[in-house]
Amino acid sequence: MKKIILNLLFVVGIGFLLASCSSMYDKHVQWQSVKPETFPLLRAIGQAPISLQNSEHETQRMLMAINASKLAAYAELAEQVYGQKINGEMTMSQLLLGKHEVSASVYGIIRAAKVIKSYPVGDSYTTELSLDFEDVYNIYVASAPKREIKNVTYY
Repeated sequence: MKKIILNLLFVVGIGFLLASCSSMYDKHVQWQSVKPETFPLLRAIGQAPISLQNSEHETQRMLMAINASKLAAYAELAEQVYGQKINGEMTMSQLLLGKHEVSASVYGIIRAAKVIKSYPVGDSYTTELSLDFEDVYNIYVASAPKREIKNVTYY
C-alpha cells in the first residue's frame, strides 16, 4: 500500500513538473505587416475576330469582339499569375502512335487589372491589360494581411 501511494505521488509530482514547464501563459501578440521591396508589372494582350462573332449587326459583332478580346487578355493574365495546367494523353500500339491529346486550362481570380488600350486591328479587336502587383498587394493587405510578430507580452 505504501509503495502504491509513493508511485501515485511520484506520478502526480511529475505531472505538476511538466505542467509548470509548459507554455500555458496568457500572452498578447502584436503583428506588423511586411511589404515586399519590388512589385512586378504584368501586361497581357487579347484578340478576337469581329467577323466571326455570332450576330447579324456589325455594331453588335464589334461589341462582342471587344468583350471576347478582354476575356482573352484576362485569361492571359491569369496564366501569367497562376500558370497553366497541362494534361496530356498518348496511346501507342505496336510502336505506332495512335492517339495524342493535349489540353490546357487556367484558373484564377484577377483583381486590380486595368485596361490600357482597346482598339480594332483589321478584322479583329485587341485589348491590352496591365496588372500592377502593388495594387494587388494593397487589396491583399486590406483583406488578409501578411503579418510577422512584432512583440509578445506574457502575463
